[in-house]
Amino acid sequence: MKKINIAVVGATGMVGRTFLKVLEERDFPYENLYVFASPRSAGQRVKCKDIEYTVEELKEDSFDRDIDIALFSAGGDISKKYAQIAASKGVVVVDNSSAWRMEKDVPLVVPEVNPQDIKWHKGIIANPNCSTIQAVVALKPLHDKYKIKRVVYSTYQAVSGSGVKGIMALEEGLKGSDIAKTYPHPIANNCLPHIDIFLENGYTKEEMKMINETQKILGDYDIKITATTVRVPVFDCHSESVNLEFEKNFEVHEVKNLLSNSKGIVLQDDVENNLYPLAINAKGTDLVYIGRVRRDFSLEKGLNLWIVADNIRKGAATNAVQIAEELIKDL
Repeated sequence: MKKINIAVVGATGMVGRTFLKVLEERDFPYENLYVFASPRSAGQRVKCKDIEYTVEELKEDSFDRDIDIALFSAGGDISKKYAQIAASKGVVVVDNSSAWRMEKDVPLVVPEVNPQDIKWHKGIIANPNCSTIQAVVALKPLHDKYKIKRVVYSTYQAVSGSGVKGIMALEEGLKGSDIAKTYPHPIANNCLPHIDIFLENGYTKEEMKMINETQKILGDYDIKITATTVRVPVFDCHSESVNLEFEKNFEVHEVKNLLSNSKGIVLQDDVENNLYPLAINAKGTDLVYIGRVRRDFSLEKGLNLWIVADNIRKGAATNAVQIAEELIKDL
């Protein structure tokens, strides 16, 4: 496998630092690594594969060097500007923000689900929303076999999805302090059915992300989808209750067997021994855990799933690195 030159944009942030950790753990074969961040973070030191790197300020000429792939996690405004600059200079950008996800000419990729879409990129590939990624890893094999008609998402999302400020809000809240105004209400000992802004249709932006991204990734805009996304007082890992309606008949044992043999999935479903996916067990891993697989008796062809994954790793950094791994196969 050819060694390439790779850049990390937003290298001092939570996802950026996890990019570096995942690149090291997966022994990604790069020759040179460049790390960029805001002027405020420039000069900081970060480490990958036992080598320390000085963070450079991201500028318009940052990509005037031999860089093959750039992993972006610096926010939508930065991505809108700099991803185009990088792509114009021959860099393939894997962007973790929401800036490019629904653009028609930009692939939205989860490697276990639609790796073939990588091939039609025009310099930018979008990393999906964290809550969408873990869901579609589970939905893909089921859709292929039984054809999904409808999805009902109910999510229980960790505060790390809001970055460092979300973690601080929960930490301070558990101490009895409300100095961190990250959310419109206290998150400690609370559940907030409010992630991102509310839209005119009554849904939040996060809910619409899940709806629209699921259809795009699965390549099926006929699937009916609704979602309620909730921020919960958990530090790491998103949990999801997913209700499905299929066009075809199924047997629960067949579904379990299918999921247990699907890429990127671990089936944890032994209720007699209280075995089901838990956030504290998913933390720090790159897999999607599925349990509580059971028929929905209110529907003729309905199924319930419980899905848990680390939102910073599989839901962001690892998925992006996996896309980069697919890219270098053709370099």
